[in-house]
Amino acid sequence: MFTGIVETTGRIVAVRAQGDEKEAGVRLQIDAGTLSLADVAPGDSIAINGACMTVVEKQGNTFCIDVSRESLQRTAGLDGLNEVNLEKALKLGDRLGGHLVSGHVDGIGIVHRFAPVAESWELVIRAPRDMAKYFAYKGSVAVNGVSLTVNQLEDTETDCLFSINLIPHTLAVTTLKHLKEGAAVNLEVDLIARYVERMLSADGQRSV
Repeated sequence: MFTGIVETTGRIVAVRAQGDEKEAGVRLQIDAGTLSLADVAPGDSIAINGACMTVVEKQGNTFCIDVSRESLQRTAGLDGLNEVNLEKALKLGDRLGGHLVSGHVDGIGIVHRFAPVAESWELVIRAPRDMAKYFAYKGSVAVNGVSLTVNQLEDTETDCLFSINLIPHTLAVTTLKHLKEGAAVNLEVDLIARYVERMLSADGQRSV
């Protein structure tokens, strides 16, 4: 479990195929930047651009993760030598500064607009239509692992547009500053919204 409060940015420094098969995954080596790995061991979880991944190796200030082909197809930014947002898993008693984030990417969004507005920036993302029911005005969403608040919503017949206001601090400490129109981003809907949707769509069934 995570909070969507990015601890630092790191960089994917190597991408190695796990085999010659078409469906083979990759092993990523990641420079952790300023993130301390002193309390990290193989088997621990770290969110990389919002996707929960398992550490399989650690050496110095770098660590490795294995990413399946399935995960590569359902996420963005984990297949190249990119800068990535990093957050270690929560410990009991940690401060919950953002919102509850599981690290399970629900879908890929596309940047529709990214432009300055006064001292901040407006980020408008086009999300898949089947995710629209999970977004709410002033509700939470994780974009590339960053906990953010939805400011505006517009549903269309084919998709959903939602707008976010980014303050300078958020841009300075995350990879969101590199976004451009047309860029793909990882989206995770609010955990509570997911359970509410399930309860409302249970066709009147009740648990005993």
